[in-house]
Amino acid sequence: MAGKTRLEIVSPEKLLLSREVDMAVIPGAEGDMGVLPGHAPMIVTLRGGVIAIHDEGRVTDRLFVAGGFAEVTPERCTVLADEAVPVADLSRAEAAVRVTTAQAEYDAVSRQGAASPAAIEAAMARLQAAQTMAQVAEAA
Repeated sequence: MAGKTRLEIVSPEKLLLSREVDMAVIPGAEGDMGVLPGHAPMIVTLRGGVIAIHDEGRVTDRLFVAGGFAEVTPERCTVLADEAVPVADLSRAEAAVRVTTAQAEYDAVSRQGAASPAAIEAAMARLQAAQTMAQVAEAA
């Protein structure tokens, strides 16, 4: 399918990106998902992972997102990210600290007998996002 789709990536701090792209691959909770022009409308929960932006047959940009949501329409994809950082700006040291902190938070929540399943799931999501950030930072 020819054409472009508008990709917007927004974090709590600012609009990070707004431009026409050939395709965006986003880290959906159920797996990576390619968004092309004409995509079916949907709202997707994001897991910690990398958004790969494709133009002219190659990946032109990669951004790590710690989670969030994406709204997809036939004309655009809007990512509302909990946090978004260009992969080139990731710090191995910061990622390692995040993994340690997230692991401690998960351990504390999972040991609580009264912890709700939602609290345990949220702590696990933060831990998985931190681990993914560390893997991406290591590979960058």
